[in-house]
Amino acid sequence: MELTPNAVRVLEARYLRRDPQGRIVESPEELFARVARAVAQAELYYGSARQARQYEEAFLDAMMRLDFLPNSPTLMNAGTPLGQLSACFVLPIEDSMVSIFDALKLMALIQQSGGGTGFSFSHLRPAGDRVASTGGSASGPVSFMRIFDAATENIRQGGKRRGANMGILRVDHPDIETFIAAKRDGVSFRNFNLSVGITDAFMQALARREDLPLINPHNRTLTSRVSALRIFEQICEAAWHTGDPGLVFLDTINRSQPTPSLGTIEATNPCGEVPLLPYEACNLASINLSHCVRLGPDGRYVVDWTKLGELAQLVTRFLDDVIDVSRWPDPRIAARVQGNRKIGLGVMGFAEMLILLEIPYGSPAAVHLAEELAAFLDEESLRMSQRLAEERGVFPNWPNSRHAAEGRRVRNATRTSIAPTGTLSIIAGTSASIEPLFALAYRRQGVLGGATLVELNPLFLRYVQGKGLFSPQLQEHLLQHGTLQNFPRTSPGSVRSPSAPEDSASSQLKPLPEAVCQLFRTALELTPDEHLDIQIAFQKHVDNAVSKTINLPQTATPEDIARIYRRAYESGLKGITVFRYGSKGEQVLVLGATEHPQEREHFSRCDPEACRIV
Repeated sequence: MELTPNAVRVLEARYLRRDPQGRIVESPEELFARVARAVAQAELYYGSARQARQYEEAFLDAMMRLDFLPNSPTLMNAGTPLGQLSACFVLPIEDSMVSIFDALKLMALIQQSGGGTGFSFSHLRPAGDRVASTGGSASGPVSFMRIFDAATENIRQGGKRRGANMGILRVDHPDIETFIAAKRDGVSFRNFNLSVGITDAFMQALARREDLPLINPHNRTLTSRVSALRIFEQICEAAWHTGDPGLVFLDTINRSQPTPSLGTIEATNPCGEVPLLPYEACNLASINLSHCVRLGPDGRYVVDWTKLGELAQLVTRFLDDVIDVSRWPDPRIAARVQGNRKIGLGVMGFAEMLILLEIPYGSPAAVHLAEELAAFLDEESLRMSQRLAEERGVFPNWPNSRHAAEGRRVRNATRTSIAPTGTLSIIAGTSASIEPLFALAYRRQGVLGGATLVELNPLFLRYVQGKGLFSPQLQEHLLQHGTLQNFPRTSPGSVRSPSAPEDSASSQLKPLPEAVCQLFRTALELTPDEHLDIQIAFQKHVDNAVSKTINLPQTATPEDIARIYRRAYESGLKGITVFRYGSKGEQVLVLGATEHPQEREHFSRCDPEACRIV
């Protein structure tokens, strides 16, 4: 196992076990052995000790090769007394003090164990509404959200990472305008991602330039009517300023959710990739796509579909095992999770896979591959879930599910999900999730208790060095700017260097071929539609959702965001998030490695990734 220095730092800071004095008492190899051993214990419930040992070895081998990694709570807690292994939870909040503070207590327990929590605040009566039991006035959902935010601020997850929440309010709630503006001051709700729960009715009213009725959830009475266009413009303005709110398309989610008889999905986990029922949880793992390529007969890389299929099936089994060995913070959560057995198989390293295949991100070929990969993973995961159903039985709530109606016997109500893989991709030494490279050199801030990691993309360095394109001027340009924008380049064509031989030109400027600059385009060099195309391609074959940030340049406008949000809905996405560079302070990823933080004083808070590390 080869770990980068930054991977070692992350493991030491967050994952390796410590003794009561805080000293590290576990190596990375021992961490993976602990996780593999603990998860494989589930095999004993259904098979022999020999089978459990075989899968323990298979799990360990794949993790040691960094071919896949499970979500952070599994790495942190498997094989420990805590034993809570899931990353994603949704807790219900009804319109009563008992429900509100029950959710707050459960949130604290979940975040203490490393999980993230999502909430719909849509059932809380609006501010100013009369409270019959006391004769007073309700303070409204945004006021109660501040309590949850303050509690999270004082909880370090498992002593190792900050808390993360998703807060959702339906677009037809009377307090929706207050909710939309909740983060405009740049300091409130630092521990929340916010998303507006968008309905089909709202999008129809928007298209027709009609008013939207706002409904008091307490008594279902009409409180007022507002222009749908005005609400939409406020959403886009706020997202332009701060990155929040994103959108969650509630009707789209519920049209395909597998167990409608159990209720309506109203919320997601903190990053939006797993829509969940109340008291439901999900555990995730991501396959390293950069390891799923091989050299073809012509010496060029091709996708290794055999290895990818084997990993998809192995990780599906691993995730199903996690459900059986995990300890849950509440019996209501245990019952819901064990009843539906939702899992989330995802990927990381998509951008690096594209580079190895010499396919520019955002190109038609990249979009085609994205859809092909998602469909293949869905098929292979389904094959294993059906096999597990034969071995272990279908998930208990299967008889009343869409799967039963379609005659499909499966072990898991959902199987695939694309998570951000913020810290996991650092450990694996690859690019995050399905995102493009953020930059070729950047500072990753605030991920280790305020520390900063400087990263120069090693794949790019190997590529240019292998083709004789590296120069001191190129390195200096990257350290200052982070991308290849404005670096001298040759006309489109061969990627061969036009410069003199390496030994006689090591100090000379070597312009880069246009093809290389296209291959290594970064997040802010891509158009919003190129970002969206990739998200849409994956979502077509993902039964949960896809977490992806649509990166925008600083010059983007609220109108640009409006167009992105409309296209996301029309394309069948379940949620959408944008991030305009420079719109938040303490930004997790900052272009360039030599830039000083004080040079970016106009930032107001953190990049969405700060709360979206999985």
